[in-house]
Amino acid sequence: MIAHDILKLQNGSDIRGIAVSGVEGEFVNLTEEICNWIGQSFVQWLAKKINKPAHTLVVGIGRDSRISGERLAASVASGMSTQGASVIDCALATTPAMFMSTVFPQTRYDGAVMITASHLPFNRNGIKFFDKDGGLEKSDIMTILESVCAMHDVESGCHDARNGDAANSGNRAAGGAVVFSNGAAAQPYASSCDLLSLYAEHLRSTICRELGAAESDKPLAGLKVVIDAGNGTSGYFVSKLLVPLGADTTGSQFLEPDGMFPNHIPNPENKDAMESVRTATLHNRADIGLIFDTDGDRMSAVLSDGTEVSRDAVIALFAAILAPRYPGSTIVTDSVTSDRLTFFLQEVLGLHHMRYMRGYKNVINKCKELNAKGIVSPLAMETSGHGALKDNYYLDDGAFLAVQLLIAMSRAKAAHGRVDSLIAKLPPLVEEVEHRLKITTDDFMSYGNSVLAAFKMRAQKAGCELAESYEGVRISFRSDDIRGWLLLRLSLHDPVMPLNAEGERIGDCAKIIAVAKELLVGFDKLDTACLQ
Repeated sequence: MIAHDILKLQNGSDIRGIAVSGVEGEFVNLTEEICNWIGQSFVQWLAKKINKPAHTLVVGIGRDSRISGERLAASVASGMSTQGASVIDCALATTPAMFMSTVFPQTRYDGAVMITASHLPFNRNGIKFFDKDGGLEKSDIMTILESVCAMHDVESGCHDARNGDAANSGNRAAGGAVVFSNGAAAQPYASSCDLLSLYAEHLRSTICRELGAAESDKPLAGLKVVIDAGNGTSGYFVSKLLVPLGADTTGSQFLEPDGMFPNHIPNPENKDAMESVRTATLHNRADIGLIFDTDGDRMSAVLSDGTEVSRDAVIALFAAILAPRYPGSTIVTDSVTSDRLTFFLQEVLGLHHMRYMRGYKNVINKCKELNAKGIVSPLAMETSGHGALKDNYYLDDGAFLAVQLLIAMSRAKAAHGRVDSLIAKLPPLVEEVEHRLKITTDDFMSYGNSVLAAFKMRAQKAGCELAESYEGVRISFRSDDIRGWLLLRLSLHDPVMPLNAEGERIGDCAKIIAVAKELLVGFDKLDTACLQ
C-alpha cells in the first residue's frame, strides 16, 4: 500500500475502508496493520494537542456490531498502547457513548475511539475519534493519516491491499515488535468499562430530571414504544432504559447485535428499514416507533398512525420541541431541506432557518459558530437524521434525541394531547426527486464548479429566482405554472452532481426538471441522461 491509498481512507471527519474480503470487486484496504499504525498516530496527535506525555493518556475504545469490529478495535488499541497510552476496552458501544466517555466523571478519558462504518455494508468498517472538544475535524484526520505515512515509509509499498488474507496475517509494529499472532492482537487493554450501562444511566437520569420523577416512579409507564435497532448496538435502549422506566416495548425488533445485518440495512434513510419499523409500530399499536442506525448517532421515528417522521419532518419535530425554550432562535440544517420546512420554522414556530452545507460536521460547526457570536442556535440537524443539540455538547446523538422525543410525548400525554400535533402545520410532501448526474472527467471538482457557475449565470439570464445557498445553486419557483424548488450541487467526495427537486403540486417536479435540463444543455462531460 502506498501513501495515496492510506490517505484515501479519509471520509470527511472519519476513516472508512473495506475490512473484510469476499465481496466481488472490493479489496481489503483497512487492515489490522494499518489500524495499528493509525492508533499510534492518534496517540501522538492527542498528546500534542492537549500537551500531555503519551504515557499519561487514557483512551477509551468501543465498536459497533460489525464482524470485523473486535479485530480492528484490538489493532487500534495495540497501536495506542505501543505509544504508551492506557487503553480502556468499552466493547460494544455507540458513537455518542464514546464521546461521553470523555465527559462522565466516572471516566473522563483524554480521548475516545469508535470502530464503526455507520450504515455501510458488513464488509466495511471505519474509525471515529473524539477528544474533550468533540469529534475530530477533517484536517485532524488528514494529519493523522499523513503521520502514518511518514512514520512507516509507506511510499514504497508495504502491503498488498488486494490480498484479502493479508488482513488476517501476522504483522509487526514499528521497530519489529510482534503485535499479532495467528491473526489475533496481543492484549492491548489496560482495563475494561461497561460504558453502555453508564450511558444508559445518563439517559434515564435525563428523562427523570426533565419529568420531575424518580426512576422508581416509572415515568414512562403508559407509553408503548417499538424500537428497531437494526442489529446494531442500540438494543440496550430497550433493556437498560425503556423497561426500567416502565415503558411497554412489545414488538421491538432486531435488538441483538449481528454484524451481518440480516434483517435490513441499519439506516433511518433506507426505505425498507423505515417500512419495517412502520409495520412493527402499526402491528403492535404502539404510540411511537424509533429506529437507530448501527452506531446510534442517528434516529428517525414513526407515529402511531404509521406516519414516518424523517428528513424534513424529524427536523421540524425537534425544532417544535425546542421552540418554547428558545423563542426566535436559529435552526441550522443541511442544504437539501425544503421550502416547506422553512415555512414551518419561520412562519409557524417563529424561528429562523439557516440552510447550510451538507455534512453533519459542517452543520454542527455552523451551529457552534452562531452560538459563539451570540446568535442562539439550539439545534443543528441533517435530513439524514444526524442531529445535535447545543445543550448536549453539540453531539450528534440519536439516543439523546429519542429521549427528548419521549419526554415530549410524556408531557403531551399528561396534557391529554399527542406529540404529532407539534408538526400538524408542516405542509405535506407532495412530490420530490433526486437525480445524480455523473461527471465523466478526472478533474471533477474543477469541472463541477464550472458547471455551477454557468448554471447560475444561465438561471439569472432566464429570470429564475435564485434563493440563498451556501452550497450549489438553488432556484425557487413561485409562479402559477410551477411551484417548488431545485438545488444543484457538487458532491463533497464523488464525481457526481446531485440534483434535488420538490414540487408543491402533482406535476410540478417534472416541470422543474425540464427547466434544469434546459439550463444544463451543452456540458459534454456531465451525464444528464437520467433527466430524460
